[in-house]
Amino acid sequence: MNLSKLPPPRPAAVAAPQARWRDLVAGLCVAGLLLPEAVAYAGLARLPVAHALTGMLVGLLLYALFGGSRFAIVSPTSSSATLAAAAVLTMPGFVGKAEHGHYVQALLALVLLAGAILCLLAWAKQGALSAFVSRPVLRGFAFALAVTIVIKQLPDALGLTLPAGVRHDPLQILAYVLSHPQQWHGLSVWVALAAGVGLALLRPWPRVPAALVVIVLAIAAAAGLDLRALGVAEVGAVDALRFAPSLPDLPVAEWLQLAELAFGLVVLLFAESWGSMRTLALAHGDRLEPNRELLVLGACNIGSALFQGMPVGAGFSACAANAAAGATSRWSGVAALGAIVLVLLFALPALHFLPRPVLAVAVIGALFHVLKPAPLLALWRMNRDRTLMITAVAAVILFGVLHGMLAAIALSLVDALRRFSQPVVHELGELDDSRNYVTLGGGAQPKAGLLVLRPEEPLFFASAERVEAEVMGRVAPGDGIRTVILSLEESSDLDSTAVECLQELDQRLRACGKTLVLSRVKESVRELLQGWDPQGLGAPERMFWSVADAVQASLVAQPALPSSAASG
Repeated sequence: MNLSKLPPPRPAAVAAPQARWRDLVAGLCVAGLLLPEAVAYAGLARLPVAHALTGMLVGLLLYALFGGSRFAIVSPTSSSATLAAAAVLTMPGFVGKAEHGHYVQALLALVLLAGAILCLLAWAKQGALSAFVSRPVLRGFAFALAVTIVIKQLPDALGLTLPAGVRHDPLQILAYVLSHPQQWHGLSVWVALAAGVGLALLRPWPRVPAALVVIVLAIAAAAGLDLRALGVAEVGAVDALRFAPSLPDLPVAEWLQLAELAFGLVVLLFAESWGSMRTLALAHGDRLEPNRELLVLGACNIGSALFQGMPVGAGFSACAANAAAGATSRWSGVAALGAIVLVLLFALPALHFLPRPVLAVAVIGALFHVLKPAPLLALWRMNRDRTLMITAVAAVILFGVLHGMLAAIALSLVDALRRFSQPVVHELGELDDSRNYVTLGGGAQPKAGLLVLRPEEPLFFASAERVEAEVMGRVAPGDGIRTVILSLEESSDLDSTAVECLQELDQRLRACGKTLVLSRVKESVRELLQGWDPQGLGAPERMFWSVADAVQASLVAQPALPSSAASG
């Protein structure tokens, strides 16, 4: 879709006082969602809550200053928290040391490196990076990740203590939870159910901060009824935030290991964030520049890491909540930031009363939109990309979040290469006398002595040899074809392999007494061939802007074959 043709943003007509009021309401709703998410996502990342709160404040501030989307809310996300923790825990010496200071330094270094890579990609104008991870793969990964996170919240929701050996594998956790109902804590289950009912009752009113209302009521109930004495686990004391910028202190060898692991986090952060931003921008007629968003997202993660914060991104739940609450500009993010600062200044100690079953339910509620199977069922009914989607889901569940993400990325790239490396080559004919050349059939007829072919994929190293073989498979000595016209309309540029294959095809056709002519040659390809092979394929009489011009020139006068071709 061409974003330049979209209508201008509609909220421009909203009166300034009304717009500011709507932004204030939206900001309060977003703050009510982000606070419990921060506490929960710190647990997913195996970090103290202060790191999540710091990342949230830095992300909100920097994106409000420099971002382009009026709906994006940059803060810790469930996927980035889970993936970052999984990445660090794959390094030697970190398994079982989740609270160790070394682990914290490694995770902060991972966030810093991911932010730096995002900024470098923006500088290189690689904003289209997320396009290399297909939507079916992303949806499958997001669904499986949400299922994994929900399973890991079940012990807290049920008041169940897990053995050490099953605390990280979601399938083992689910099996243990279902096979030990006698160990569920009854009151914790009732507290979780009450929180779930509260969220469900408030869901029809998107401008009401449902999660914040439920959490405030839960804190009041926990303090008044002394739920901790009755066996209901609480979040516990939350350390005060300390904004002291510093670089992670790690050996060089670990920096190098983390640099390799950071690429998975980079792809996840930008794919998730750009998907959320672009979906809401298209729905509301906004325009976004991907390279700018890539740069700002990188800056947010660098800032978060320097101030001891978690990875941050524009998660769909917060962005969608912001839009649904009526936000009209990035001032809603500023309002959310202000509300969170006030809570941290005056109500931070009260967070330690928050029951863990309520926090678990809040996390599950935040992931509710991802758990809906409608997008996956739509792909299934379309009968397209089923294998990609199923494999992405299975990879996350069976191999873990990090390896599942890397497998999802590899799966998308392999599928793209597979499609490009199996090009379809159509034969074209003129549609009546219109000078329009389309696939044969439906009135399109071939020209005598000419074979007009069009590859349906770009020519590059993975497809060029197959196209060469396909063309040679359609010609033979003495078949009456004098000229083969190859349309390059799908190729905006050529790599060295494609150029060599075109030259080889030219030589092989000449050996059969035929001439190769190129049509629909774009400017970059034309300049390349003229500079590399000026007497051959780069000659003016061998390249044409349209198929019709190439056909007309070939019918009027066939280029004479050089003596080397006759002798060959």
